[in-house]
Amino acid sequence: MTETLTAVMLEEVDGKPKASFKPLTLADLPNHDVLVDVAYSTVNYKDGLALTGKGKIARKLPMVCGVDLAGTVAESRSPDWRPGDRVVVNGWNLSETEWGGYIQKQRVKPEWLVRVPDVFTLAEAMAIGTAGYTAMLAVLALEQMGVTPGGRPNGGEVLVTGAAGGVGSIAVAVLARLGYRVTASTGRAETHDYLRDLGATTIIDRASLLDKGLPLQRERWAGAVDSVGGLTLANVIAQTERHGAVAVCGLAGGADLPGSVFPFILRGVSLVGIDSVMAPRSKREQAWARLATDLDRTKLDAMTTIAPFSKVFELADAIVKGQIRGRTVIDVR
Repeated sequence: MTETLTAVMLEEVDGKPKASFKPLTLADLPNHDVLVDVAYSTVNYKDGLALTGKGKIARKLPMVCGVDLAGTVAESRSPDWRPGDRVVVNGWNLSETEWGGYIQKQRVKPEWLVRVPDVFTLAEAMAIGTAGYTAMLAVLALEQMGVTPGGRPNGGEVLVTGAAGGVGSIAVAVLARLGYRVTASTGRAETHDYLRDLGATTIIDRASLLDKGLPLQRERWAGAVDSVGGLTLANVIAQTERHGAVAVCGLAGGADLPGSVFPFILRGVSLVGIDSVMAPRSKREQAWARLATDLDRTKLDAMTTIAPFSKVFELADAIVKGQIRGRTVIDVR
């Protein structure tokens, strides 16, 4: 008897990509070397853009959506992986050029896989997902640029923009646990208590970063994690201290950068781009190892909602509208 799988698939309908649930079989899956029993995926901003049609994410059709997956190896033609191994896949163009995690089984390339640290369940691995792994890459980047908790006159105040979102929530929690003084930027007053519980010491309204300011502004941040982009990012750079650094990993507020070179050439500010999609395995493993030690699992639980597969379209619409707090895990089973 042929096993039937249910996938969220983007197909061309009347000349436009449209996502819907579609039945597939194992024979329909890509001919990659490792078959994973997928337990969970998640809803990221990129997933929201793909499912709602508000962003051109898939570069070929048909496409199984979902930029993340966590599960257990079922079959493997690779010596690196054996049945029963608990694995996670983040990025690698899933949902863009490679079939993704919104399905119960998926065939993937062995080099895409990372072992789930023993301290995390599969659900927790997806609660972290691309968002949390990206946040950890941003923290590592700040450390590499010399932004440390006690390394600045003001004690290393670090700003996190889009703080109530997936990347922001985990960045706040990790940075606070590492000893940084964390300022969280958000436009949602109802998330203030949530952000303080994650470890933010100060909260500012995102509107304060949306006025076009001077190329050089009052120095405030030793470093920042920015998932917003646009004018917000330009102001953050202009407010960053001499020899500080900004790790940028998103564009929810725009892809442009309407600033100047002054912070870079007069203050030595560094702008560090975070590539979570094509990062090498060594960097991925470092990020996951640090998440295992530097992310409080009780705080991870506090920011996580687990939803059934049937809710994925509703949640995709909500995340694009900025209505999702923290992390939403999808049980694809």
